[in-house]
Amino acid sequence: MRIDFLKMQGLGNDFLVFDTPSVNGQSVDSNKLRALADRHTGIGFDQALMLEAPREAHSRVFYRVFNSDGSEVEQCGNGARCVAALMYARQPELGREMTMESTGGVVHARVREDGMVSVDMGIPNFEPRSLPMETAGLGVPGGGVAGRGAPGEGSPRELPVYSLEIDGANIEFGAVSMGNPHVVLLVPDVKSAPVERFGPTIERHRLFAQRTNVGFMQIVDRKRIKLRVYERGVGETRACGTGACAAVAFGAKRDLLDSDVRVDLPGGSAIVTWSGPGQHIWLTGPATMVFTGSIDI
Repeated sequence: MRIDFLKMQGLGNDFLVFDTPSVNGQSVDSNKLRALADRHTGIGFDQALMLEAPREAHSRVFYRVFNSDGSEVEQCGNGARCVAALMYARQPELGREMTMESTGGVVHARVREDGMVSVDMGIPNFEPRSLPMETAGLGVPGGGVAGRGAPGEGSPRELPVYSLEIDGANIEFGAVSMGNPHVVLLVPDVKSAPVERFGPTIERHRLFAQRTNVGFMQIVDRKRIKLRVYERGVGETRACGTGACAAVAFGAKRDLLDSDVRVDLPGGSAIVTWSGPGQHIWLTGPATMVFTGSIDI
């Protein structure tokens, strides 16, 4: 089976993008996706973006997101920006503003005249069940224990910060869903952050039924952070859009950051805009087409 594809990237977060008609209605299984993701024998990518016909008349496209390990995930911020850039390039007459659908929900996007792409990533959700994250027995700073809600309530209790012991170290973190799960750790310096030590362990910790992404955030000042992200099913990537949004939301909710924040990632810088709890969060950055091709799978 031969597929036509595009290779795209946003801040170094790279994608295989293809339309479902090109696979004649057949499903691309996880083994094939893993083979395509191999950077030596395949195309190489962090995520694959599968484009389908929109479900609703007002939408431009429905897209699905698959990690390089073949697992399907709910959302990808940089991927959404690349899809929006592609939709505009294909049909500029339909305008720069668009609605897109995904497994993680509806996404509103705007392709700016300067080439940057902004996407509305929804409302950050700090409730543990939204990740989902189990809190029973989980520690909190100060020696307490994060358990369930008030008597008679079955939902895990939302707290600003949680703590977890890993390899003898006490790790404090925030938790937020951006349509996909994120854990955020504050670190003094991202260059020396223990990404490889703690990233894989936290990603697959029993507290996270669907695993989790793990961000390591250094606050430079109220308008700028540095960030490294260990992505679920991928490993550390050069950029993570939902991770950038999660980090800013966590920092802003604790009044450590302003409403407009520059996020410096290994692959480049994005702007995250969030006015506070209950409000939508926007991610802005570049989206670039790298090359096109076709491959037998």
